[in-house]
Amino acid sequence: MLVKWIRCTVVDRRGFERGQRKWAGLLGEPGFRGQGGGWSRIRPDVAHVFGFWESRAFYDSFMARSHDRLASGQSGTYKDSQAKLFDHRFDVKTGFEPRFTDADVVRVAHCRVREHRIEHFALMQEKVWNPAMAGSPGMVRGLFGEAPGNEFLVMSMWQSAAEHGKYRTERVERLLLRAQTEADVSALAGDVVELEPSWTV
Repeated sequence: MLVKWIRCTVVDRRGFERGQRKWAGLLGEPGFRGQGGGWSRIRPDVAHVFGFWESRAFYDSFMARSHDRLASGQSGTYKDSQAKLFDHRFDVKTGFEPRFTDADVVRVAHCRVREHRIEHFALMQEKVWNPAMAGSPGMVRGLFGEAPGNEFLVMSMWQSAAEHGKYRTERVERLLLRAQTEADVSALAGDVVELEPSWTV
């Protein structure tokens, strides 16, 4: 599965939201699996959108045919748009599905990993971080994705910001030490996204 993560700064909130609802036109696109997103809890003018496709071939075909028509509804409503593609490498918890109806927030972490530490980083994700997240109350599902250039995406869905906050305060520092994350990661950026139900396709 291919994961597309888009992040942008919104300058016309109402226009952006109106355009976002038009992405319902993705339904019926060959290979499309689901899309959702919302607003950053840390920077209220930043929007995040997560799209899921069966494969790169289906995604490329959509980009060549229908993308510009759907995107035109939002032109001029945002700036500083960044889009990244990741290949799904494994699930956090089990049975990841691109569904957004049973979660309120998404935690997203974008990691750049040192070349010689990639295998260690992936192993720690599987053996240290995954079990800790999977065992946390309120954690619904998640995934670990990889992009060229030693970039990784860790995405986790939570029933509420409060549940995610409890996990953060209780466990994260201890887990960072255990997983030797500082030695693996050269850059880390993250956000907590409040899901907007009307954006779910």
